[in-house]
Amino acid sequence: MKRAGITGCVVNGTTEADWETVSSLAQRHPGFIRPAFGLHPWYLSQRTPGWLDSLRRFLDLHPEASVGECGVDGWMDGVTWDEQIDILLPHLAIARERELPITLHALKAWPALEQALQAEAPPSSGFLLHSFGGSPQQARQWAKMGAFFSFSGYFLHARKAKVLESYRHIPTDRLLLETDAPSMTPPTEWITHPLPESRNHPANLPAVASGLARCLDLPCSDLIALCDRNATRFFGTIG
Repeated sequence: MKRAGITGCVVNGTTEADWETVSSLAQRHPGFIRPAFGLHPWYLSQRTPGWLDSLRRFLDLHPEASVGECGVDGWMDGVTWDEQIDILLPHLAIARERELPITLHALKAWPALEQALQAEAPPSSGFLLHSFGGSPQQARQWAKMGAFFSFSGYFLHARKAKVLESYRHIPTDRLLLETDAPSMTPPTEWITHPLPESRNHPANLPAVASGLARCLDLPCSDLIALCDRNATRFFGTIG
């Protein structure tokens, strides 16, 4: 990643099982990896009764950490909206109490996410909608609510043209970049670091930046600079 020009990154834990791995990565690469800890809605059934105490313990261990990835997902089977929201609310409460950044997952779930944010306010610094895939109208609505938005190279696929258009309606001071590696693989022509089985490499990030810059009619260097400023404002210094 460093050879690709990446100077720092946030690595999200999504289950209790990988929080220790994320913690270890951050300890081995201080100043380069900022850890984040949360329960992704896909893995809620794997949580233990002590998950919330464990989350607090990892956040205590890493004062530089953020909360996430957590959220709500409309494609989930076997997990009700109420259960998803009940798990999301403590994440929001901890983020607000500690004034930590929080990264939110929302897929076909905008009303449920809005319900959760009305029940438990996010930190005053806002919240990050990762791999935002909503409409231009939703982009404007969530921006007014304090959202930041991270762009994934997956949206460079031709079939995602409508999502790509939404990023033209997001204030540029709210834009961030991500790969969501090993998921959300960009189109072949945008992949600079291929992996087997169509997995996504985090070093594809500069290519993701190039794709978004082209969409926004900005020089890539300008887009990278503004996303770097936005990431610093939201997460604090990375790298």
